[in-house]
Amino acid sequence: MNSPIAAARPRAIDRVNQSLKRRYAAERRFRFLGASAVVIGLLFVTILFVDIIGKGYTAFWQTSIQLSIYFDPEVIDPSGERDPQELRRADYQKLARDALRAEFPEVQRRQELRELYGLLSTGVAQQLAERVRANPERIGTTEAVWLLADDDVDMLIKGKIDRDLPESDRRVKDRPLAWIEALEAKGAIEKHFNTPFFSNGTSREPELAGIAGALMGSFYTLLLTLLFSFPIAVATAVYLEEFAPKNRWTDLIEVNINNLAAVPSIVFGLLGLAVFINFFGVPRSTPLVGALVLTLMTLPTIIIASRAALKSVPPSIREAALGVGASPLQTQFHHVLPLAMPGMLTGTIIGMAQALGETAPLLMIGMIAFIVDIPGGATDAATVLPVQIFLWADSPERGFVERTSAAIMVLLAFLIAMNLTAVMLRRKFERRW
Repeated sequence: MNSPIAAARPRAIDRVNQSLKRRYAAERRFRFLGASAVVIGLLFVTILFVDIIGKGYTAFWQTSIQLSIYFDPEVIDPSGERDPQELRRADYQKLARDALRAEFPEVQRRQELRELYGLLSTGVAQQLAERVRANPERIGTTEAVWLLADDDVDMLIKGKIDRDLPESDRRVKDRPLAWIEALEAKGAIEKHFNTPFFSNGTSREPELAGIAGALMGSFYTLLLTLLFSFPIAVATAVYLEEFAPKNRWTDLIEVNINNLAAVPSIVFGLLGLAVFINFFGVPRSTPLVGALVLTLMTLPTIIIASRAALKSVPPSIREAALGVGASPLQTQFHHVLPLAMPGMLTGTIIGMAQALGETAPLLMIGMIAFIVDIPGGATDAATVLPVQIFLWADSPERGFVERTSAAIMVLLAFLIAMNLTAVMLRRKFERRW
């Protein structure tokens, strides 16, 4: 007969089933927590992108005011000789102001005239000068021209300034607001695609500020970084992985390469300031010194990726090449390196994307300078897109807020494109052994 104690004792199969239930429940909780973490991460990324796009997409349009401009010969070309120097020195701002006064003839007082002239950007003089230089036959004629509006007018038209606020709380006061509404009623105010944002250098005026200088600076810097870092990194990876003897010296080199990959980027900026600028005398604020600093920063990343690509090539490739009489150098350059090159290129593109987004090391070597001109070469003073974003973010004008977000959108677009290129290269050339 079974004793009461034996009947009360749980069977082994029951204990196993209970243990399985606990493990399955723990697995379900783990999966739920993992999925929740992914969803929360995607949610924060989505919020970030929505916030940036919501603030920055309006920067791709710019408000313009249409005025009938009389290209007065007495102002532009008093001598009548069409002298280029005289055309360059002409007071084109006066032409725009005369057109505004003709549009609002009731405005006579000096203070009101200043407010009226403030509807237009200071860049209208350059706009009109370019039109005259493009076609001097315009002199003496009247033409309807779309001229850039001031940044406050631009913000008002884009809805960034609430017209219903009290006058004391608005940057655009009642009189300018009435003139703007009159121009709107005539259809003389429109938003056009902001071409100057992509063709101009930076400026103190938000409506004139563009990213062309920063884009060219980033282009030259990344190009030189690629030319400097890729050959050195590949040669280092091939030597360490295929030819270097395994001893304490090579172990020390490998440890240092791995450690350098985790060093804060600003340390490389300090190194560049001390070595490249102060010791070697490389011109500061140029893409050349920026590329040298970013090369030091990206070398460990590319070396590690290149070594991983070399390790992924099966030993049988090397053995077959050596078996048919190839030298060790021929084996590497004719057989192993071509097979590892897709992985190396992937690591290089990721390293370049990292370099494109760096700001701290470039601040240390002077690329934070306010540079209006678009660089024409690697030794011209320049800035890069992340530093330009940093400078605009520190500006108090409301117009720079949207331009900062728009520049971030352009930078993110480049970073996403570079990372997608790396993924596509890996998928296209990756081999399954």
